[in-house]
Amino acid sequence: MTTTLEYAPGRHADVFAEHERPTVLLWHGMQTDSRGAVGPLAERIAGHGLCVVAADWDSHAEDGGRSDLLASVEFAQHRAQEGLILVGWSMGGLAAAGVTLEASRLGVHLVHTVCLAGAFGARDPISGGPLKRTPLGAGAGTPFTLLHGTADDVVPAEVSRAFAARLHELDWPVEVVELDTDHGAIAGAVYDPRADRYEPATDDESLRVATDVAARIAAVVRL
Repeated sequence: MTTTLEYAPGRHADVFAEHERPTVLLWHGMQTDSRGAVGPLAERIAGHGLCVVAADWDSHAEDGGRSDLLASVEFAQHRAQEGLILVGWSMGGLAAAGVTLEASRLGVHLVHTVCLAGAFGARDPISGGPLKRTPLGAGAGTPFTLLHGTADDVVPAEVSRAFAARLHELDWPVEVVELDTDHGAIAGAVYDPRADRYEPATDDESLRVATDVAARIAAVVRL
């Protein structure tokens, strides 16, 4: 069952399944209001008995999407009675990392953060600058899983390796997994060059990857 709800006035999210816990908040990438592109992945995560909130956000807004992202966190947290699993793709992965590093200051309780092809070298929509070199709060916090495609020609896998190395320096728990896939399929999406945008994947190979990624996300809930 999928329901479209407003998480803030005029801002929408698709909520997959009726399960209220655990809850996964899923962010798409830089493409404005493109929750539909990650729909295949959201459906597969929900198939593991999880509630998934796939939220629109606008990276081109004046604040870089910060208000959308934080409002969607607040919305999802109200549904998450056992803590929130935060999943972000590309620029959404960067934003997920930004929230995680500042979770203590932001008052956000996260169980696990999964970044799919995270664009960690770009400007963080949460802080408005580069990702924080050190977390704002005492000690290491929410574990990270970084999934990245070895065939990614948009954000090279080295970007996730470098971010993981920074986290290791902070004794922050992190796992890096490299998959045989590209930038879109890792999130259940495919790039349409004529439209210059990502769309939900329909091909067998991309959906196979999305199924694998969904299983990996569901597995972190059971850790």
